[in-house]
Amino acid sequence: MYVRPAAAAAAAFLGFTLTLLGGTASYAATVPGPGPGPGPAGILGNPVVYAHRGASAYAPENTLDAIDLAMRLGFEWVENDVQRTKDGELVVVHDDTLSRTTDVEQVFPDRKPWRVQDFTAAEIALLDAGSWFGQEYTGARVPTLREYLDRVQRNQQRLLLEIKKPELYPGIEQQTLKVLDEAGWLDERHVRQRLVVQSFSAGCVRTVHQLRPDLVTAFLGTPTVADLPQYAQFTDRINPWHTTISAEWVAAVHGLLGAHGKAMEVDTWIVDDATTARKVQAMGVDGIITNAPDVVREAVGGY
Repeated sequence: MYVRPAAAAAAAFLGFTLTLLGGTASYAATVPGPGPGPGPAGILGNPVVYAHRGASAYAPENTLDAIDLAMRLGFEWVENDVQRTKDGELVVVHDDTLSRTTDVEQVFPDRKPWRVQDFTAAEIALLDAGSWFGQEYTGARVPTLREYLDRVQRNQQRLLLEIKKPELYPGIEQQTLKVLDEAGWLDERHVRQRLVVQSFSAGCVRTVHQLRPDLVTAFLGTPTVADLPQYAQFTDRINPWHTTISAEWVAAVHGLLGAHGKAMEVDTWIVDDATTARKVQAMGVDGIITNAPDVVREAVGGY
């Protein structure tokens, strides 16, 4: 069975640009407790475990199969990636091209470089998004965001939603919120307990915060300690690559009050082995984002 190496998964996230925004922030006067956001928050020593692109070590990433498997393994939180098609449909796929995780090169051989934004939703719906991973997943499809939300809802799961490459898709923040709203994901219960929106783009996170100040947001990256107060103005969490952090850095994030006036949180990625999971747990992270949630849960006692 194919298991994606942690290094490859982490490398897939790289290449973002930090955008620093002005402002000031308040520091917590006492040792902070769990930060803001949808519960259950990580209890002391037991980080929340997020199934990255679903249980993507064992099923094709960002497919309905992957989130169904995460549910069967007992994980409430799943993470996904959102991009936009040529005709304006939001779809759940990580790369801005379709070649790695679908058979687009065989179905549309003359459409190189096979960018998501160059295909209609109907064309993408024709693609096989499962057989690259394993023959048992032949016929899996790239879901639309609405299809994905409906399945997460049916599974009674919670969602860490990443807006990908907003510079390619002007207005994707507003459109994502519109789809969430239409699917019933912006009512009080979902906003308080079941949804976090994140991005590598500070501008995107700030836009989401301005449009829906009640939403919990997260910035993907590792700002310097000196720059953290600027992010605290518009986000609740800082979600870094695990190789870029230390216990001191995590404590610095926890010492800040985020956009909702509560101690900020740290959810780190991509951790797929027990040794690294215990290492970041000892640093005090609130959550671990992983392709292999069962491995991490067994190592750290998370949930």
